[in-house]
Amino acid sequence: MRNDSLDPDDLATRIGARAPRYTALADSIWEMAELRFAEHRSVAAQIALLEAEGFRVTRRVAGLETAFMAEAVVGQGGPVIGFLGEFDALAGLSQEAGNPRPAPLVAGGNGHGCGHHLLGTGAMLAAAAARDMLAAEGLSGTIRYYGCPAEEGGSGKTFMAREGVFDDLAAAICWHPGTYAGVMSNLTLANFQVYFRFRGRPAHAAGSPHLGRSALDAVEIMNMGANYLREHIPSDARLHYAITDAGGISPNVVQARAEVLYLIRSPKVAQAEALFARVRRCAEGAAHMTETELTVEVDKACSEVVPNTVLEMAMHENIRRLGPPRFDEEDRAFAAAIRESLTAEDIESGVATFGAPPESGALPLPEEILAFDGTPRFNAGSTDVGDVSWVVPTVQCWGACYAIGTPFHTWQMVAQGRRPAAHKGMVHAAQAMAATALDAIRDPEMLARARAELTRRTGGRPYACPIPPGVVAPPLRAPRAG
Repeated sequence: MRNDSLDPDDLATRIGARAPRYTALADSIWEMAELRFAEHRSVAAQIALLEAEGFRVTRRVAGLETAFMAEAVVGQGGPVIGFLGEFDALAGLSQEAGNPRPAPLVAGGNGHGCGHHLLGTGAMLAAAAARDMLAAEGLSGTIRYYGCPAEEGGSGKTFMAREGVFDDLAAAICWHPGTYAGVMSNLTLANFQVYFRFRGRPAHAAGSPHLGRSALDAVEIMNMGANYLREHIPSDARLHYAITDAGGISPNVVQARAEVLYLIRSPKVAQAEALFARVRRCAEGAAHMTETELTVEVDKACSEVVPNTVLEMAMHENIRRLGPPRFDEEDRAFAAAIRESLTAEDIESGVATFGAPPESGALPLPEEILAFDGTPRFNAGSTDVGDVSWVVPTVQCWGACYAIGTPFHTWQMVAQGRRPAAHKGMVHAAQAMAATALDAIRDPEMLARARAELTRRTGGRPYACPIPPGVVAPPLRAPRAG
């Protein structure tokens, strides 16, 4: 139950006092821009601040080098609330901060094109403020921050969920930087990411081609089969692939090896698994046709998100009280400059993605929060938060950090990632998350209803990790040369 005995601005005051330290941390992680499962410096920076805040840190959680947990226990007993954080970047998105035109800092370098430098830092800020508020109110509970690696193409949380890392939580709270502020209630796609490797026989491509067995032919035939398969899969399913090893650069040699990486998505994890089996048959057929050997390796997988309306309505009420972030004319001017690089289609698509009113697309930054009536929206993306949501009631919000219409995974996001508007959106989201955590601790009945909703939505089925037990979490492979 809500406790109104304290100054209602106390949480905002505590977060505001911490904001400079945390925005500096976010900017530092923006500069590091480390890829999946290799976020060592980013993790060290987060741990240093959390330990300075008095959190007890457990490193290498679930056997992952860049996963960790920071915990603060207040009083005795009480629920355990977890905040989920990320810090990985994307390859090929290096960009100068504050430049509204494409300008890579390092050619081919990494960049925070999905805002995870803000995501993890904002969740940390919420955790620290919630811990302090518990103590101030004389409440008992445990606050945790989970440093979760490799959301981008690595499903770090799925590996962590497989090891039971989230099992004792009463609720999990997360957010994602975006272009609007509001509850994130999404029906996402489960996925499997799988390497298909073919091994053939080399030969002189002109002198004795009949002696060769082309692994590259196998990859191309597999891709052709998968592309024909697209007509016969559910309309919400997705197939993507990248040829990660074409077998060399010499066209006069029959390629003896080749590799293709597939990302296979569908609304339910069981559907994604069934689609994986169909794609695998395309690969097996290609191997049979080319007389090559096939090896299949699951790289990672994740489950679809299970929404939790009980927690989402509580979070919506907190965001409604906050209103949107308070942007100024400088923020709006830079957002308008960024939007000059976007097409009308970019902006229209960005507005539709968030379910925002079409007329808001005329604005550089949002002036209202997203409406929410408890109904989840379909989102064709995927997130390893889905696996956490199968284990524990989970709630997420969007933070308004970027110009309206900014596409995800682009240089435009990187350019805006260190701007004051991005910082304001992060601090705003931290307030919403911390307030929702406090509501949950104050109101055991709400947590019970959230748990009952999770049981109802999952049919009472226990969580089954889609990543096979023997699969470990390596860094993303670089394409072979030569």
